[in-house]
Amino acid sequence: MRGYRVVARRFRAHSGEIDLIVRRGRVLAAIEVKARADFEAAGAAVLGRQRRRIARAFEQFLQARPELAHLEQRFDVMLVVPRRLPRHLADAWRLG
Repeated sequence: MRGYRVVARRFRAHSGEIDLIVRRGRVLAAIEVKARADFEAAGAAVLGRQRRRIARAFEQFLQARPELAHLEQRFDVMLVVPRRLPRHLADAWRLG
């Protein structure tokens, strides 16, 4: 992921885990990495319940790192399949 700086790997909170937290400029992204046999299966593996757990974990991360709370926050997905380049889906979902 060019231009992104890894802030945390496998951040664990009481409510869940975030695979990667990265920063690029004024954007802070929580990234869920899904490895499956094909891109469709990988994309379908990020369910609503899991999204809510990741969001709660992201809130806990920001409470622990308040200096990053002013940044634009988003949720990304990295899809990984055998013998293919990974696909990065920026701003893959929003909570609302």
